[in-house]
Amino acid sequence: MGTDISGFLEYRVPRDGREPSWRAAHELGYLYGGRDYDAFGCLFGVRNYANFRPLAAGRGLPADLSAAVGARIAELTERHGEDGLHGITWITWAEVEAVDWDEPAERPDSRLHAYRRTPDGLRMTGKAAWSRAFAEAVGLERGEVREWPEGGEWLVGDTLYRSVTIRRRDAVTGTGEWQPVWRAMKELAAQHGDDNVRLVVWFDD
Repeated sequence: MGTDISGFLEYRVPRDGREPSWRAAHELGYLYGGRDYDAFGCLFGVRNYANFRPLAAGRGLPADLSAAVGARIAELTERHGEDGLHGITWITWAEVEAVDWDEPAERPDSRLHAYRRTPDGLRMTGKAAWSRAFAEAVGLERGEVREWPEGGEWLVGDTLYRSVTIRRRDAVTGTGEWQPVWRAMKELAAQHGDDNVRLVVWFDD
């Protein structure tokens, strides 16, 4: 079973001299429909196999959550129980704007990256924490996982296994699935200010 992300974009507006309030703008599902664990780990610390320092992990729900998002959370909690949702957190557009996308993960990816040789050079074919062929070649027990040094390489048959540390921009690419989310947040920020736009997310398995 995999892990999926849900959430809302919110923006904050003044209320006739009273405390500004947050309002729901867009449901995340209309902007992002992927299931990219590298992005989940990089941004929110969920399924963080790539070992990033998460940008916004474990913050819980904002105390000033918009009424629409609060109602959705209550509905989902009633339907799925208290343990149905996890990884609840949020991040502002100001924080996204400040990200150093060249920052590497803190340690090499927990999954070895696999490549095949082609006439055009190496082609990545996937990554996994455990491979039977690799385990047999290096003497791992079934299911045993180790941390491998950065840059380590093992040629097993016609597959090259490599230990790699990835950067934030590898997890959340400049032209990838998160761009509609960033574009919508940027447009809202142009109207309301960078600190007055945020993404609230939660995960379910």
